[in-house]
Amino acid sequence: MDRWQAMRIFVKVAETESFAAAARQLHMSAPAVTRAIAALEDLIGARLFVRTTRSVKLTEPGRRYVDDCKRILADIDEAEAAAAGSYAAPSGTLSLTAPVMFGHMYVLPLLHDFLKMHPTVNGRVLFVDRPVNLIEEGIDVAIRIGRLQDSGFSAMPVGTVRRVVCGSPAYFRERGVPLTPADLRQHRVTSSTGAWVSPEWRFANEQRVTIQSWLQSNTNDAAIATAIAGLALTRVLHYQIEPALAEGKLEIVLAEHEEPALPIHVLYTEGRQAPAKVRAFVDMAVERLRARGAAGA
Repeated sequence: MDRWQAMRIFVKVAETESFAAAARQLHMSAPAVTRAIAALEDLIGARLFVRTTRSVKLTEPGRRYVDDCKRILADIDEAEAAAAGSYAAPSGTLSLTAPVMFGHMYVLPLLHDFLKMHPTVNGRVLFVDRPVNLIEEGIDVAIRIGRLQDSGFSAMPVGTVRRVVCGSPAYFRERGVPLTPADLRQHRVTSSTGAWVSPEWRFANEQRVTIQSWLQSNTNDAAIATAIAGLALTRVLHYQIEPALAEGKLEIVLAEHEEPALPIHVLYTEGRQAPAKVRAFVDMAVERLRARGAAGA
């Protein structure tokens, strides 16, 4: 088998940790994948995987070799794509992910404009309030809110956003305004389990308050609606309540006790070797999100 093809098979097995899964994704038979890995191991004189009945894990030489293979294959792909012209002009399917409300409010309008500008590009979005594995789910670009783990991906900072406590004017007239984070224990609270699952709310100067939620929901929309109805306080990201703040339906409290704002990044997987569709979208997203402070923090 061609050595480059064997490298591609090896990288896919390493990513999926499964010979069978790699075979399905590569449209090959499982025995063909097994033979390719065995031939590659014979060629380089080292065992690449530790195989058990339940798992396939890279050996130490395998971990070093997979990084080299990815770099070599990326160079080959870039050369081939450049020759075909796909790196010169955006084309193909652009896959994006972002938190649900941020995606609807900021990313989707941006993507609409991008697709109108580049008619040879199709779009795919995954809006979820959880971290997404970009490699496993085939994502080109992610918008992440919060501190980043060291992922090895390229990350462009575009702004920050505050996490705020808010309630309706009617609620404050009835139940009063909390003056310190500790006062929240005396108030009715609604919370979302979608993004911030911890019952412990953190504030500046290492202040922490454990909240007993009066009403829990799996979406921020539901928590915000409950707060607007005057039934409870809630804690959300500032951009999520911008319309309600502008209309006077909600008011922010405890602003002087807020923890530092959370960073927002545009994350993508291939750095300078990213195809034109990714580079063009990232450039556009970074410019527009930075221009508006990303989320009105």
